[in-house]
Amino acid sequence: MDFSEAERRGLYRAIHERRDVRSRFLPDPVPDAILARILDAAHHAPSVGFMQPWDFIVIRDSSIRRAVQENFERANAAASSLYSGSRRELYNNLKLAAILDAPINLCITCDPSRAKGAGLGRQTVPDTVVYSTVCAVQNLWLAARAEGLGAGWVSILDLDVLRGILGIPESVIPVAYLCLGYVSAFGSQPELEERGWESRESVENLLHFDRWDVRDEARARRLTLEPCVKSKSSSQAAS
Repeated sequence: MDFSEAERRGLYRAIHERRDVRSRFLPDPVPDAILARILDAAHHAPSVGFMQPWDFIVIRDSSIRRAVQENFERANAAASSLYSGSRRELYNNLKLAAILDAPINLCITCDPSRAKGAGLGRQTVPDTVVYSTVCAVQNLWLAARAEGLGAGWVSILDLDVLRGILGIPESVIPVAYLCLGYVSAFGSQPELEERGWESRESVENLLHFDRWDVRDEARARRLTLEPCVKSKSSSQAAS
């Protein structure tokens, strides 16, 4: 069955208004019914050979979250040392994790040895197993936004230490560590753009035709939405 116009707009709104949330988390608990819907959305992601390589670790225990926070603080200090000058100053002023603020933490893992799918699609490109897990992360992120929940990906972690904290087997890959919960507001732009760390590239500059680096400015412009068009689509979905 086709999507209605309102349903299409809602989907695009979730995509455009999804944010990597690291602040503004509220202490309000997330009902299990909503968490179940979000996890189910993640579990319906596409996967190579339909192998479904993911597992989800739902973390509420404060002592575990404190251990993960300590891991983050050490990794963050090491990352900060790689920058200098104004860039380092800006980095140090960014809030890059909400491990203790968000009521729920989620670790999404990938098991490359999972037998489901009988190896279909993985024989030539084994990394598709990890790509599949990232699709589950994206599904979860969009579903969270549709439910009014913020989600933030904490990538500044020592993964071996994280494995030890969470008891993850050596053969399993911790792909994403997410902070999840209700927030006081969603930013109108990605936080890193608001803070001046980076800006969004135009799709026009990323398009090639038939072969790498074959460019056609006129065709690329036709395939690039103007910011006002995106904004209009989101506002219509919200109305």
